[in-house]
Amino acid sequence: MPRRRLVVLDAPTNLGLRPPAPGAVPGCYKAPWTLRDRGLLRDLRAEDGGAVVPARYLAAWKAGDGVRNADAIARYSRELADRVESILARRRFPLVLGGDCSVLLGNLLALRRRGRHGLVFLDAHSDFRHLGNSPAVGAAAGEDLALVTGRGDERLVDLEGLGPSVDPRDVAVVGVRPEDECLSELDELGMCLIPSDRLARIGATRAAAAALTAVTNGTRGFWVHLDADVVDAAEMPAVDCPETGGPSFRVLGNLLRRLVDAPGCMGLEVTIYDPDEDPDGRAGDRLARCLRESLSCDRDGPGGGRRTGA
Repeated sequence: MPRRRLVVLDAPTNLGLRPPAPGAVPGCYKAPWTLRDRGLLRDLRAEDGGAVVPARYLAAWKAGDGVRNADAIARYSRELADRVESILARRRFPLVLGGDCSVLLGNLLALRRRGRHGLVFLDAHSDFRHLGNSPAVGAAAGEDLALVTGRGDERLVDLEGLGPSVDPRDVAVVGVRPEDECLSELDELGMCLIPSDRLARIGATRAAAAALTAVTNGTRGFWVHLDADVVDAAEMPAVDCPETGGPSFRVLGNLLRRLVDAPGCMGLEVTIYDPDEDPDGRAGDRLARCLRESLSCDRDGPGGGRRTGA
């Protein structure tokens, strides 16, 4: 693999979330600024890729409307895909700072344009709600894995007429809590499942090896989705739906290092951290530290080969 410099691209969208309270908007769109303010680009010696600015968040929604802000998400996904594809074309490694989990649609669209790719999905939740298992859909951030595998609002499941962005058999779901109601459905579809309790038993090294086997078998590479809520709520409370029973940042960092250093890793997205829920900034400090240690340019870098600041 060639040496690839990191490019940090902001995707400050909250279009895929429900309002946290009447008249309020989700605060996760502030996450890229908060992480930048902690010196992330400087410490990673990363190139600044700028930002893809979303449309206005509209909170109004009623049952039967489909996914909230779906048309805006579709447009945003295509714009984000264009930017990510341009980074990949320059043989760089994109680190996409979200925003909510709907950024997955645009990032995987960029890869789908290039052929078959896999997905490592690090999340406390399966995000697999769709009309086949739920009476209604409404928030893309809770449906992103369903959407990229072709299930859900028709405005979002077949962007650019390319069909689903990823085959379920090319997906590894890691860190999801064992009580998630969609696990049996994911298993039936052939996804590699490493729930948080199994991750605790086998450790980061074996979990990464299992995930990599699943997402690199016959693919041209893979993407890594990191939802900050995968981390145990004791260390990461600043998300819209914190969950106990998850890995520590130490375990997550070990896992991330093995994933992003693997040949074929195309990029990484970070989602759902909400600075509005982090008044003392400690959760943001932990997340920034984890990213610095996992992506450090002082060791073998993302996708194989040592990165430099040049």
